[in-house]
Parts: sequence; C-alpha cells; structure tokens
Amino acid sequence: MNGGDVAAAAPAPPLEWKFSQVFGERAAGEEVQEVDIISAIEFDKTGDHLATGDRGGRVVLFERTDTKEHAGSRRELERMDYPVTRHPEFRYKTEFQSHEPEFDYLKSLEIEEKINKIRWCHMPNGALFLLSTNDKTIKFWKVEEKKVKKISNLNIDPSRAIANGSMPSSSVSSSQKQYLANGCYTDGSSGCLSNDFSFPPGGLPALHLPVVSSSESSVAAKCRRVYAHAHDYHINSISNNCDGETFISADDLRINLWNLQISNQSFNIVDVKPANMEDLTEVITSAEFHPTHCNMLAYSSSKGSIRLVDLRQSALCDSHSKLFEEKEAPGSRSFFTEIIASISDIKFAKAGRYILSRDYMTLKLWDINMDSGPVSTFQVHEYLRPKLCDLYENDSIFDKFECCLSGDSLRVATGSYSNLFRVFGCAAGNTEATTLEASKNPMRQVQTPSRPSRYLSSSITRVVMRGAESPAVDANGNSFDFTTKLLHLAWHPSENSIACAAANSLYMYYA
Repeated sequence: MNGGDVAAAAPAPPLEWKFSQVFGERAAGEEVQEVDIISAIEFDKTGDHLATGDRGGRVVLFERTDTKEHAGSRRELERMDYPVTRHPEFRYKTEFQSHEPEFDYLKSLEIEEKINKIRWCHMPNGALFLLSTNDKTIKFWKVEEKKVKKISNLNIDPSRAIANGSMPSSSVSSSQKQYLANGCYTDGSSGCLSNDFSFPPGGLPALHLPVVSSSESSVAAKCRRVYAHAHDYHINSISNNCDGETFISADDLRINLWNLQISNQSFNIVDVKPANMEDLTEVITSAEFHPTHCNMLAYSSSKGSIRLVDLRQSALCDSHSKLFEEKEAPGSRSFFTEIIASISDIKFAKAGRYILSRDYMTLKLWDINMDSGPVSTFQVHEYLRPKLCDLYENDSIFDKFECCLSGDSLRVATGSYSNLFRVFGCAAGNTEATTLEASKNPMRQVQTPSRPSRYLSSSITRVVMRGAESPAVDANGNSFDFTTKLLHLAWHPSENSIACAAANSLYMYYA
C-alpha cells in the first residue's frame, strides 16, 4: 500500500496486538537508575536493526534473528512466496558509549550525556552507520563486525621441537647477534640451513606452517566524525536527507545543514532568532527531511504550526513554502491553549505526502497538498483536559511525546501516561482506536473505541475526531500515574511491529 494513498485507502480491520519481546525488564519494586532510562528509539530502513539511546549516553544495537533462520533475505523469500510466519525477533548485538558528560566553561553550563536522537545512515557495505546526538554534539558512528585473526595451531610435536631446528628459550637472543640480508648470522651459527643441506626423500613431515584462523568475531564501534560547536541551544532533532550525503540538526532557534563528510562546517538554513530576544514568541520543536525529495524539509513550532521549506528557493529558508496550522475555535482559548498546542514531534509518511504531528493532547495527520487544516485529528488522552492545572504544576504538561506511522501509512501510534500507548487507523472510514499497555499483557488496557464524531471545520475540511474517552479517568476508570510515561516508540518500516520504551525496558509487539 503506497503511503500517498492514506485518505483513499479502504478501512482495514483492527489489529490484534501481541507481546513479542522485552529487553531490560525490571523486577517488581526494582529501582530504575536514571542513566538507564531509554531516551531514543529508531529502526533502520530495512527493519533488521534497532537502536536505542539512554540518558547515560549509551547506544545499544539489536539485530533481527528470525530472518536468518532461512537462506536468503526476507525480500527474496517473499518473492518466492516463502511462508514467513514468524513475528520479528531481535537479539542484543552490541553497545557503546556515544557521549560523555561535559562542561561548557564559557557558559558555566553542564552538558549531560543523554542521547536525544538516533538516526540510521545509508549503509554502502556490511557496516552499520548511524548518527547520535546529545544537547550539543552530534557524532557519526561506524559499527562493524571484525574477525579476530590468530595463530591457532603450529602442528609441531613439542618433543621434537628442538630437533627440528627450534632453539630453546635459553639460547642467545637474536638481537645480540649480527645477521646478514639472507637471514644467516655472521658467526656462522645455525640461523639458516647450510649449503650442503639436502631434504630427504618425502620432505620433512614434521615441519608444518602455522595455521591462521579467524573463527571469532567481535563488533567494534568507531566514531568517524564529531559535529560540534554549531548550536547555542539544545539540539532537539536530527534528520538524514534522502541524498545520502547531508543531514540537518535543529535547536530551539536554528536549523543547520551538514555534509556527512565535513564535520567542521555547517550552513544555517533556518534562523528564527529575533533581534531582540524579548520579542521571541515561538521556538522550533522538531524538524525532518522529506523522505523522497532532497530539497524539502518540514519543521514544527511551539505555536502548533508546521512549515514546509524548499531549499531551492533561497540559501536562508526563513520564508516557508507552506504553513500548516489549525484555526483556533472561537471561545476556546485558555491559559493552557498555547502550551498544549506546542508540537513535540513530526514524522513524514513513507511516500512523503502526509505529515503526522503530535501535540500534548492530540495526533494530527496533515496532507501537504492541503494547508487549510488537518485531514484527521486523534484524541490521545482527552480525559486529562480537566487536570491541566495539576499537569502544569508538576511540569507534566511539558512532556514531549513522540509519534510514528506504520510502513503502509494506514495506522499511527503515540504514547501516553501509565505506560500506555495508542494505535489509530487513519484510512478513510477506519474507526480503529486501540489502547495498549507496555507490559507482557498489552491488551489489558483495551477499551471499545467510541464511534468517531465527524464535523466540518470552518475551512470545509472534513476532520475525524477519534478515541475520545470519558473525562478524568483512564480506560479502566483508574487514575493516571504521571510518573510512568511512554515518550518514545518506533514502528517497523515494513511490518506491523512496534518497539516502545517504558523507563529502562524495551518492549516489542507485533500484530
């Protein structure tokens, strides 16, 4: 199914999600260390590798194992109609320390090691390449398996070692003896065979060459480049370009364009910093390159708007090509309106026609060909609206939830509190709205999705509101735990499989 046909796709039946794996599961009552909390998740384009970053600056890689049980790649097996019945299974591959805590002496500022984002890069050979960033510094990593070569067997009988020309360890050191270019010693000692020596018939069966074996292999991670000193504010996004050569990094006020091969120079392409900082009204919250057009990118703001930028228009892209924002309903403004409108994450659909955005209360799906309003709006946790004052006081209202789309662009997903995440169907007529818990029993929190209410907005755009629940309670009538939040999740690029982070645990589900 092409991602460009989301709105025209036929309704798909709701998926039944099942538990697949968990890594780093903690025992009941076990205290979670701050450095172990997962802060980034990303599948590579093939779906065969998964990377996670944590607050301790570590990057952990997992590789898929279920496709290796049969000869050939998964794509070849599908071409041959080979029955692929197993769900995706991953195993731990390696981990490395990507970032260390630093201190900026000029600004008297501590730079924590927490990994903010991970992005996989184009892999021209068998090695893996990825970008990782903390608040200030981006690093380009190469991870490859290296076979350890060693001399494993000399095949010499120890009892005959001296008789076959080997010298005992107590003999005179060769460093104390002068030798000629042909390897013989100047004193005529037996450093080489004499001229009258002749091999007996059949040769010397006791003389064997050493055997070099490379049976063992180790995974090595090497930092190839460091992209530093280009951001005055905290980096919130990095995104690879489809040209395989460039990427962008974004902080609160600027977006920089880098070449992967050049670490000491970047180009500032978006700058929203006003001449007087007192005039600052919005900041950049997320940025992403278009998946197929290398000249296009989108970035979101704290005012709930998304700007589409064309790099062909000018070197400094302060003026946007298109602006996507939803008009505020009359009489709905409150103290929290701007706070909850801030977009925390945006993602392009696979074909690039649609953009998914996440603000504090909703998911919105936008058509880049229609800037009058979102195509669909999904209510994630509407029952929290009466509690916005409490959420503001404990700073939970500033939590930044990520979002993701399925590879076929038929479904979207995002996280919530109490380690819950929600999956919505986004095809026309699809009312799927599933609530799952990040545990070994994901369907424990399932509720029957309510019928979507449809209305026409002021721009005559049909908007679908789905997943609204009863106020002030969760799916089971329980009060929410705001300390357990599911901020990070990723959808497999070609299958219905989701990886999500609950504190230090990585849960994986399939349907």
